Amino acid sequence: MTQHLPRTVITVSAGIAAALGLCLAATGPATASAAGGARVAAASTTVTPAGHAFSAALSGTATFSAGSVTVTCSVSSSSGTVPAAPGNSNASGPVSSAISAPTYSSCTTSMPGVSATITTSGSWTVSMQNGTTVTAALAMPTAGFVLKTSGLASCTVTAAPTAAATVNGTWANGSPSTLKFTDAAVPVKVVGGFGCPTTATSSKFNATYKVTDTTDPASRITVTG
Repeated sequence: MTQHLPRTVITVSAGIAAALGLCLAATGPATASAAGGARVAAASTTVTPAGHAFSAALSGTATFSAGSVTVTCSVSSSSGTVPAAPGNSNASGPVSSAISAPTYSSCTTSMPGVSATITTSGSWTVSMQNGTTVTAALAMPTAGFVLKTSGLASCTVTAAPTAAATVNGTWANGSPSTLKFTDAAVPVKVVGGFGCPTTATSSKFNATYKVTDTTDPASRITVTG
């Protein structure tokens, strides 16, 4: 039992950190390597409708896996607003939007006797970059996500413990559009007593969010060039 507990805690921390780590901090225009090693500016990005509010709700479940142990959360959400024009367009890089700190609830673990609670705080951001595959960057503030376990072990897992962290995902236009994270890694710090994985420094997260326009439900939040 003691050998498996650390995996459970790591799994939970990774998931929560990544999912709620909707703080995609893009600090400047993205670049890519061209032939010969040259660096070129990223493609132009436009997010529409400008100025519209949106919500992101978990589709299905979010799973945080480590080895044979899995933590599953069935409820998670966040909200934000597309920047007003001309801020919703960037000629050579991503477009960023502030979002509410994501919330997580209805989480279970595959290991009996271990429960978890999650709290989030601070300023979060999501950034979209147009391209052959539209990418998303979720940025969470320093220590903006904290997971606490109880039961077989009492541990505290803090995501982005010393600096803001970026969680990478992909975006797909649709009705609704979707934001997906696949094996997204998030830095964590674990403290606690016996059974806590205090040497863990990162974990992975998988989840898909449906993003809808709450200003005009008939419209779609779309990322183009």
